[in-house]
Amino acid sequence: MKVTLFTNEYPPYIYGGAGVHVDYLSRYLARIMEVEVRAFGDQRQNETNPAVRGYPGWDELKHGSLPFTKVLHALSVNLAFNREPVTGEVIHCHTWYTFFAGFLAKYLYGIPLVVTMHSLEPLRPWKEEQLQSGYTISSWIERNTVEHADRVIAVSEEMKRDILKHYAVPEERVAVIHNGIDLEEYRPTADRNFLDAEGIDYPYILFVGRISRQKGIFQLVEAFNSLPENDLHLVLCAGAPDTPQIEQELCGKIQGNPRIKWMNRMVPKQDVIQLYSHAVLFVCPSVYEPFGIINLEAMACKAPVVATRVGGIKEVVVDGETGLLVQPDDPRQLASAIRRVAEDPELAARFREAGRKRVEDHFGWDKIAQKTKALYEELI
Repeated sequence: MKVTLFTNEYPPYIYGGAGVHVDYLSRYLARIMEVEVRAFGDQRQNETNPAVRGYPGWDELKHGSLPFTKVLHALSVNLAFNREPVTGEVIHCHTWYTFFAGFLAKYLYGIPLVVTMHSLEPLRPWKEEQLQSGYTISSWIERNTVEHADRVIAVSEEMKRDILKHYAVPEERVAVIHNGIDLEEYRPTADRNFLDAEGIDYPYILFVGRISRQKGIFQLVEAFNSLPENDLHLVLCAGAPDTPQIEQELCGKIQGNPRIKWMNRMVPKQDVIQLYSHAVLFVCPSVYEPFGIINLEAMACKAPVVATRVGGIKEVVVDGETGLLVQPDDPRQLASAIRRVAEDPELAARFREAGRKRVEDHFGWDKIAQKTKALYEELI
């Protein structure tokens, strides 16, 4: 059996959870079947499994000044995905960036179409700030393709409910397959060479994610600033801003605060593992999060977690057992939870051990690849 995956992000060009998902899914699927990946970029790995081919799209649309140019560029890559024969027995698309390519391939080549929903455009209205009128197009692309797909994969039960609420899709066409984690790669490390080189101050709480209103980074900064003056520090491992304006806004919020360390770039995986491993706690303050793979990474590295009670996070973090859950967009409640974990070493230690065990029991990529292959087989 062979599957053709369409994706926006693929190594070395990864900036979010969907890219992490496709990276690991493709590698674990390749252990049990043939995999081809078509991605945005210039990748070329023709003699491997997975085989990978990047498509740069139309140069004229790469750096346009209009905010919706990003959507037009994505459409040019979608067309390029279909310029060469699609030989997979199933097409599997990830994020709206590739959904139009999947829609075309389904009808041009007569191949069943699977789409994985990593988020829903109707639940991300802040995308209009990023894409402006292009948000109308991205929303149409998502709706059109989801409603024509042969199977829709939701990464959480909560997302399945959202899909059925917002799109005209029969429930039997929607399957839930969670995100996963590489348990060998993500584990606690004693290494601190990266932390020492960066001049990280201890103890610290950690945020890892994109600079986006979705991720709740401004609520976290407000919560941290409300904490009593002590020796606790905040490390923001945050890059890939949605817009230059939101990056400037964050800069203004933290400027002059010596207790906040901002790494405004995408930090290599092994260095992020060091950050997780030595954090007092990891904070995921998202206002919308279909799954929250970042929490799996933190738990796998035995970081206690404080996260918001939204989306799929509720299916990952068990409140009071592997971490604490708080209401979204509530800096006061977030600050209270941070203090509770940071000031109670015994509670933090219980969260560390229970978090790692939960990840091992439920979220290994080998199990997720097997479930995905079974879905393909059922569809064929």
